[in-house]
Amino acid sequence: MTQLEALYRYEGHPTEFAMSALGNLREVYGIRRIKLDEEWKTIRVEYDATRLAAPTIFQMLRQTGLAVVEQLSLIPLQEAAPAVPAK
Repeated sequence: MTQLEALYRYEGHPTEFAMSALGNLREVYGIRRIKLDEEWKTIRVEYDATRLAAPTIFQMLRQTGLAVVEQLSLIPLQEAAPAVPAK
């Protein structure tokens, strides 16, 4: 079993139907956890990569009625170190 997490951004406000469908999505074999953050408008899905792939997760989230627009990186961007002038 290979546990992975994927982070997605969505638009709009989740409807009651979408929230119910997300609850049902937790019953899919291979999905371990779903966490919705309404303040940041993100949804984090922990899943078994030996059972499901990221594009499949994205498609299933879209089928719930939630307006998922993109997958986000879980690794924060790092600023480049300042260049040191050559002597």
